[in-house]
Amino acid sequence: MSGFFKSSIGRKVAMALSAFFLMFFLIIHLAVNITSLFSEDLFNELSHFMGTNPLIQFALQPVLIFGVVFHFVMGFILELKNKKANGVSYARNNGAANSTWMSRNMIYSGLVILAFLVLHFADFWVHEINVKYVNVQPEEPTRYFHELQEKFVPAWRVAAYVVSFVLLGLHLAHGFTSAFQSMGSTVGRKKTLQNIGKAYSIIIPLGFIIIALFHHLNH
Repeated sequence: MSGFFKSSIGRKVAMALSAFFLMFFLIIHLAVNITSLFSEDLFNELSHFMGTNPLIQFALQPVLIFGVVFHFVMGFILELKNKKANGVSYARNNGAANSTWMSRNMIYSGLVILAFLVLHFADFWVHEINVKYVNVQPEEPTRYFHELQEKFVPAWRVAAYVVSFVLLGLHLAHGFTSAFQSMGSTVGRKKTLQNIGKAYSIIIPLGFIIIALFHHLNH
């Protein structure tokens, strides 16, 4: 297994698999949060289920955290390996001829998204840990909607979310097709996957931006 991760192909496949997992999670995450736009009760019900279900809390949540860390660490490793193999000066002078700006700067968009995830985890995950396990409080199944709204009161936080999701969209625009390419799944359908990737990279970030703006304007 260690040999697999040491090979260039192995690292790219591992990166692609973690990307697929996180892209699927984004769909589920958006599906739950989008309900807050039209039904406070439904959002509370779904959030309460996600927040109290043992399988989600003690099995899937650790896997998600591992997936996030693994994806970013592997991305940085691949970027450093590529720069070392190609030469930084060559990439700087000639990269634009064969690649998009986003593909050449994935590491920088990744760093901003990682910083955003730290903020997001502090806003919600750390808060949940504090409520449930540190300053243990009785579970209130109706608290989630109001907590979500409170987070989006400060304009600076909304701005941070909007900028981060714009960068996430650019990151996904390249990463979606790249993940399939690393798995060797683009043969004969690259254009179709690119179109799906473009739609995904617009719809998912836009959905989260709308949620942030909606609650900021309607708190």
